[in-house]
Amino acid sequence: MAPLAPFYAERLYLDLQNTNETTMGGSVHLTAFPLHDPALIDRKLEDRMNLAQKISSMVLGLRRKVNIKVRQPLNKLMIPVLDKKIQEQIEAVKDLILTEINVKQVEYLSDTSGILIKKIKPNFKSLGPRYGKLMKEISGAVQNMSQEDIKEFEQAGKFILRLNGNTAHLEEGDAEVTTEDIPGWLVANEGNLTVALDITISDNLRSEGIAREFINRIQNYRKESGFDVTDKINIQIRKHSYVNKAIEKHKKYISDQTLAGKISLVDEMDNKGARIIEFEEGNSTWFRIDRIKG
Repeated sequence: MAPLAPFYAERLYLDLQNTNETTMGGSVHLTAFPLHDPALIDRKLEDRMNLAQKISSMVLGLRRKVNIKVRQPLNKLMIPVLDKKIQEQIEAVKDLILTEINVKQVEYLSDTSGILIKKIKPNFKSLGPRYGKLMKEISGAVQNMSQEDIKEFEQAGKFILRLNGNTAHLEEGDAEVTTEDIPGWLVANEGNLTVALDITISDNLRSEGIAREFINRIQNYRKESGFDVTDKINIQIRKHSYVNKAIEKHKKYISDQTLAGKISLVDEMDNKGARIIEFEEGNSTWFRIDRIKG
C-alpha cells in the first residue's frame, strides 16, 4: 500500500515495528516489495472466473444487439458443452453468471443436433501456406462437412478431409465454427464456446422487468432529492395499461426495495415534482415520490 498511501503506510509500518521484536528497517519506503508465492495462485478459480466473464460478456452483447435492458429478466440460457470439465467449471460459477446477466436458468446441451445448426468456414490465412493449390478443393470439402463432422472437429480439435486422391488435416485455428440463430433465440460464438439466449419475453417476465425499472428510477429519484437511505416514502403512479398489472403484482417487492409505505395507482396526477418513465414501444407514465414526515 506504500505507493498509494505513503504517509499512512509509513505510520503503520513504524507502529508495527515498535511492537515487533525483530528489526524491520527504518522506513517502509526503503524495503523491498514482497515476492508473490506461485503456490498460492488458484488456477482452477482463475479458469472458472474467466469462463464467467466470457459468458457474461457474450450474453450482455446479445442483449445489446436486440436492445433488451439488463433489468429485464429473461428465461433461459443454453450452453453446448463438449467437455464435462467445462460444464463443471460453469456450474461452479452458475449463480454468479445468472445474476450478472439476469437470466433465470441455464441448460447444458451435450447433443446440439436438431437444436443448434453449426456452420464452418476455412481459415485461408492458416491453410493457404500449407496447401496452396488444394485450397479450392479444401474450401468445398469444409463447406460440405456434416453436423457430425463439425462436432467431431470441435471435440477433437482436428479433422481429416478426404479430397480427390489427397487428404488435408484441419487443425485448431484452421476453420471457424459459427452457430445460426434459431427462432426466439440469439446465438453467440467465441472460440469453442457457444451460448444461446432465449429472448422471448413472457407476460410474467415483462411484469418483473417493469417492476425493476420502477425500482431503479425511484432509487435515482431518492438520491437526487437528497433523501437519507432510511427515509420512507409514498409513491404515486399514474395508471397506464402497460404497467398497472405489474405494479399490483410486484407492489410488495417495490415497497421493500424502495422503503415505500404506500404505492398508489391514480387516474390523474399533478405533474409538479413528478417524473416520466418511458418503456418500450413508446409506452410511458408519470410517477412521484413524497417523503413520509415523522
